[in-house]
Amino acid sequence: MKFDCGWYVLYVKSCWEKKVHESLKEISLESFLPQVKTVKQWSDRKKVTMKPLFPSYVFVYINSSLGFHKALSVNGAFSYIRFGKEYARVQEKEINQIKLLTGDESIEGIEITSHRPKVGEIKKITYGPLKGLSCEIIKAYNHKKIIVRIDSLQQNIMATIPLCVLEE
Repeated sequence: MKFDCGWYVLYVKSCWEKKVHESLKEISLESFLPQVKTVKQWSDRKKVTMKPLFPSYVFVYINSSLGFHKALSVNGAFSYIRFGKEYARVQEKEINQIKLLTGDESIEGIEITSHRPKVGEIKKITYGPLKGLSCEIIKAYNHKKIIVRIDSLQQNIMATIPLCVLEE
C-alpha cells in the first residue's frame, strides 16, 4: 500500500466512538472526535449530552505505516473508510473547520446528512468558523439552511446561519 501522512477516517463499532478515541490517545496516536451538544427530552426532565457529529467515525492522524496498522488494533475499530480503492483522507483545513464548527457554541442545530442536494444556489460563506467554504442553500421548515459539503467524507453538514454572511 502506498502510504501518505494525514488524517484518515476510522470506522468504529456503533456507540464506541469515545472509547476508540481515548484508546488511540493512550497509544500515542493523534485522534479527533467531533461532538455536538444535543438535548434529550424525557417526560420529567431535559438532559444535555454530547454525541458524535459523524456516528461511527473517528479521525486519526497517521504519519507512518506502523501507526496505520496500530490504529486498527484498538478495540472497537473496524476499518478505514474507503471510496473505491482509495482510503478516505481529510484535509487539515477541513479538520480545522470542523474543530471550529464544533467548538463554537453560538452555532446551534447542527445536523448531518449524506443526501447530496442537486438544486439550489452555491454561495461562499464570508464570516464565522465556516468562512471560505462553498455551500448550497436549501429551504426547510421556513428557515434558510446552509448545506456545507465536505467532499472527502461524502457527508454534508447542515447548519442554520444568517444570510448576511453569504457572498452575493
